[in-house]
Amino acid sequence: MVRTDDVFAALASPARREVLRLLLDGPRTAGDLASHFDMRRPSVSEHLRVLREAGLVSERRAGRERRYQLEPSPLMDVRDWLDPYERFWRDRLKSLRDVLEEM
Repeated sequence: MVRTDDVFAALASPARREVLRLLLDGPRTAGDLASHFDMRRPSVSEHLRVLREAGLVSERRAGRERRYQLEPSPLMDVRDWLDPYERFWRDRLKSLRDVLEEM
């Protein structure tokens, strides 16, 4: 079972967020992902491990190649957690708009 804290910890890294963004286009190999970063491949592999453990990425082996794929379901938990804050700010901005329109 994936814990929301693990998902937030995984998302804390800009590099891991960029990996997820790259995976939006479909599965990729670690080498392909590494080519988008100014870091060594073992560092990218470590980021992939963290994302896998958080349930955000799955790994599929095809011969000698490993392909990584985005698993978006843990992001739904993050969205659910953020929802009350979004409503809070939407209400505040609406109140501000109302005040400005009265001026």
